[in-house]
Amino acid sequence: MLGILLGPQIANVLSVDVMASFSPLVTLSLGWVGAIVGTQFHIPSLVRVRALSYRVAFGEAMLTLIFVALVELAVMEWWLGMSELEAVAPAVALGAIAAVSAPAGIGIVARHLGRRSALLRQLEITTAIDALVAIVAIGLLLALRHPGDMAVSRPITPTEWVVISLGIGIIGGAMFELFLGGERDEDRLFISLAGAIILTSGAAAFLHLSPIFTAMVMSATLVNLSSNREAIVRTLHSSERPFYFVLLIFAGASWEPSLRAWVIPVLLYLLARAIAKSGGARLAARMTGTLTTLGPHWGRALLGQGPLALALGLEYVRMPNAPVPNVVFTAAIAAVLLLDISSAWMVHSVVEPLTADADRTTRPAGDVS
Repeated sequence: MLGILLGPQIANVLSVDVMASFSPLVTLSLGWVGAIVGTQFHIPSLVRVRALSYRVAFGEAMLTLIFVALVELAVMEWWLGMSELEAVAPAVALGAIAAVSAPAGIGIVARHLGRRSALLRQLEITTAIDALVAIVAIGLLLALRHPGDMAVSRPITPTEWVVISLGIGIIGGAMFELFLGGERDEDRLFISLAGAIILTSGAAAFLHLSPIFTAMVMSATLVNLSSNREAIVRTLHSSERPFYFVLLIFAGASWEPSLRAWVIPVLLYLLARAIAKSGGARLAARMTGTLTTLGPHWGRALLGQGPLALALGLEYVRMPNAPVPNVVFTAAIAAVLLLDISSAWMVHSVVEPLTADADRTTRPAGDVS
C-alpha cells in the first residue's frame, strides 16, 4: 500500500524515472527470493523424504496450476475478448502464481502438533514443491515467449533459451562455490552471495529471462556443492525481510490500473485458487491414501501466498510485450493483501480438529474433565 501511495499513480515520489534507476535493486530482490527457494533443494536432504510426500505435493501443485490456468484462459477469452494464443501467457502466469503457497503457517502447525507431525512434514515439502513448480512454469514461459531481440548470428530457439537459463544458474553456482570456499564470516558471506545473485539474476534480466529461476538454480547448485551450506542458508534467510520490504515497495509503485475490465478476472482468480488449493490438496491426499493422516481440509493451510507470488507477478510485468500485465499483477497483489492477512486463521482451522483428535486419543479412559 505504501508503494502504491508513493508511486506514479498517486504521489509520484517514486516516478517512472526513479523506478528505472532502482531497477538493479529490484532485480536483486527478485533474485534473492529465488535464491531462498533454491536452498530447499539439498539433494541429500530430499532423498530422505518419502516418495509419497512428493506425489501429494506435485499432485496438489499441478492440479492448482492447471485448474486456475484453464479458468483464467476461459475468462480472458470470454470477458476480455482475447484470442486463445494471446490469452495463454497470462493464464499460465496466473496458474503459476496460484500454485505458490506461503510457508508462514508451518510455525503454527509446529507449535500445536509438534515438529514430528505428519501434517507439518507434508506442509514443508508441499510449499517447497509449490514454489518449484511455479518458478519453473514462469521460467519456461519467459523462455518460450522470448522476444528474440538479441544480436546473434542466428535465431536462438526457445529450447536453447531454457538451456541458457539453466546454464547461467549452474555455472554461477559452481563459480561462486570456488569463490566462497569455506568462508564463514557473515559480512563477507553476505557480500559474496549478493554478488552471486546480482551476476546471475542480472544476466537473466539482461537476456529477458527469469531472474528468479536462474537464482533458484544457482542457489540449489551452491548448497549442493558447498561444505558451508548451513551458513549460506542462514545468511540468505537473515536478509530476507529487507529485500522483501524493497520488493513490496517497488511492487506497489509498479502497479498500474488495467485499461481492461480487470475486476472479474481478479475475483475469479481468488475464487478459483481457493477451490483448487482446497480441492486439489484433498484429491491428492485421497489418491495417495493420506487423507486420514492429513485431514480433509489440510489444503486451507496452503492458501496464503507470500513474497514469491508477488515476485512472480512483478517478473511477468517486466516481461517484454506481456499480454495484460496489469491484470496479472493486480491479481497477485490482491491475493497477497487478502490471503496473507487471513492465512493464520485458515491454518488454525486445520490444526484445531487434529489437536482435538490427538487430545481424545491420549486422554486416559474414564477422564471426563
